[in-house]
Amino acid sequence: MELLNSSPPSLPKPTGNTHLCSGPSNFRRRSCHNEVPALPQLPEIAEEAGFKVHVAVGKKKTDKAVSLIQWVCRNFGNSEICILHVHQPSPLIPTLLGRLPACQANPEVVSAFRNEEREVMRKLVNSYLSICCRLKVKASIITLEADQIKKGIVDMVNEHKIRKLVIGAIPDCRKEKRSSRKASYAEQNAPSFCEIIFVNKGKLVFTRQATGFNSNSAVAQSPVCLPLPDSNSAFEEESLSEQLRESELESESSRNEVIAEIFKCNRLEAEAAETMKTKTWEGAPVRESALRKEVELSHRTMIKEQDKDLKEKEEMTRKLHMTMRSIAILDTHAQETNCRYKDIAGELRLIQTSIATLQKEKQKVQKQKDEARWRCCGKVWGVGSRDLVQFSISDLQIATCHFSESFKIGVGGYGAVYKGELLDRTVAIKKLNPYYMQSQSDFLQHVQILGKLNHPHLVTLLGLCTEDWYLVYEYMPGRNLRDHLLHKSSITWKNRLHIVAQIAKGLLFLHTSNPEKIVHGNLKPENILLDSYNSCKICDFGISKLFPNQTLHCPSFRRQSVSKGAFSYTDPEFHISGSLTTKSDIYSFGLIILQMLTGRSPEGLSREVRKAISCRNLEPILDSSAGDWSAFVARRLAGLGLSCCELNSRDRPELTPSLVQELDQLHTLEERVVPSFFLCPIFQELMYDPRVAADGFTYEGEAIRGWLESGRDTSPMTNLTLSHLDLTPNPSLRLAIQCWISNSH
Repeated sequence: MELLNSSPPSLPKPTGNTHLCSGPSNFRRRSCHNEVPALPQLPEIAEEAGFKVHVAVGKKKTDKAVSLIQWVCRNFGNSEICILHVHQPSPLIPTLLGRLPACQANPEVVSAFRNEEREVMRKLVNSYLSICCRLKVKASIITLEADQIKKGIVDMVNEHKIRKLVIGAIPDCRKEKRSSRKASYAEQNAPSFCEIIFVNKGKLVFTRQATGFNSNSAVAQSPVCLPLPDSNSAFEEESLSEQLRESELESESSRNEVIAEIFKCNRLEAEAAETMKTKTWEGAPVRESALRKEVELSHRTMIKEQDKDLKEKEEMTRKLHMTMRSIAILDTHAQETNCRYKDIAGELRLIQTSIATLQKEKQKVQKQKDEARWRCCGKVWGVGSRDLVQFSISDLQIATCHFSESFKIGVGGYGAVYKGELLDRTVAIKKLNPYYMQSQSDFLQHVQILGKLNHPHLVTLLGLCTEDWYLVYEYMPGRNLRDHLLHKSSITWKNRLHIVAQIAKGLLFLHTSNPEKIVHGNLKPENILLDSYNSCKICDFGISKLFPNQTLHCPSFRRQSVSKGAFSYTDPEFHISGSLTTKSDIYSFGLIILQMLTGRSPEGLSREVRKAISCRNLEPILDSSAGDWSAFVARRLAGLGLSCCELNSRDRPELTPSLVQELDQLHTLEERVVPSFFLCPIFQELMYDPRVAADGFTYEGEAIRGWLESGRDTSPMTNLTLSHLDLTPNPSLRLAIQCWISNSH
């Protein structure tokens, strides 16, 4: 490792006869001409305490820069190290439009980019500072922003009066000036009082000694040059002149060598260019031949690929034609299959219809056989088309184990019902309460009328006991409608619609019977029995006729006959007039419709449904256990149920065959396009009670009444004031709607 000594700067000329200090070579050269007294030996000047060594580093942390810092720390570890860095701002600013000059870019973008550059610079110099800290060397930092790094280094030397500067250089920076522009510029332009040390890869390359001194520098830091005696002045001048001539000769020789080298380089470059040109011309035919072969090969390859593509295209075309033919054949087969499917579906429907007809015929024949067997086995009572079988009290006791409680299946104000076995058939035996009964003759006369009633949706009366007040009915093994609604059984809305239609058919049969109409008088979900196919039959019809009217109004009878919640199904007019009519059954039927629609308790149900319809928000109150209700069917059932539940019996509809047929076919009406003049202008639904208002337009009765009852006196269509609020029925339109409904199939 080389030890560096400070190069002593020259002192100011002393008064009198002073001389410059010369090096050892000069002394030797002078000794050849004349002997001179030997100069006293100059002492080696050490670094003073607090002396700073400045080292210049670049903008990238390279191995050279790190080794430069380490070299300075090793050789000047006793002094304070000051790291110099000149930051050169980038002239181009990166933007979304590319890299733009700083003068053309947005000032905010320029400022942000400059801050990022300074942050990178701070991290760089801090990393150099950390190296000094690891080597336990006291260090500091000086930075400067300048457009030219080399000029910035010189400015920092002048500004901070730097006396010792270490800078990186190539191995021979004095000869290769182009490769070390910053080092060369610093050597040539730095002030003379600054000693510059050039280091490369941890080794000293060159030292530019300080030849001047700073006005602030101490004399103690410069070595003392002793003056020579006056007798040697001439000799020294001659020696200096000789040295000057030798330097000029050496300089001229070096200049000639450089010029010769330049001419030699130019000649070699010309020869190399000529050689390259010759080689290029000589290799042109070879390259042309190679290119021609390459083009021919590419052409042949392209032709092969085109032929291959053409063959693939022909193959794909052939396959496409075959596929199209196959599709045409398959389409023909599909059409034939579709036709066969339609034929088979028609045949299947015909077979199903035939099977249903045969089953009905079979049931009818079986029923006739059972009745015939009953008439043969039992004692026939009465005269008529359907004679009843007469049983003795002992027969009924044997059938019910003396009317055991385990055989009891129901109880009410009319009496108790027992399950029993008579003539190898399961029957239901109803024991009437004799305390409230009419005379025996009236009882037998009315029972004979009930025995003649025969309908698919009425429970059949099979026999009676004339010794006591007993009636024998067919047994229905399923549960009643109340149990299904109470336990939310999975009866779909379509099945519920069929049940409503079947109840309507049974009631229509009772209300149109001859010689007199039969009033049920106690219609409620408990008296509607369902089988396993959800087909219903009405029971307890006509029983009220077996009791006198005063009995029906008796408080004790009403407490026994009316079960919990059943009071809601009773016609309100019955409590006033005391008489039961067919409109009483219509009221109960309407409540049953609303209960099947909503699955809710009958108390206040009509008011709740009416409010939902007026708010056009019926869906939330529908029974979700029935599935997704058809909006058309739900609105029609709700409207029919509300019209049946009118408090005034005159406002309730009559149960007619057309109404029953409409209920039976209601699920199919939505699929047909309803004529526009059949729709209510307010509800936009099929009208069942068309009424003409004073404006000449026809509306659904419920809709226009709700319009007028809300306090309006204007037309819903024209918004003009109505001349009167009377509503006139439109029977011709009602008949046309009923005919359209009847022809729905």
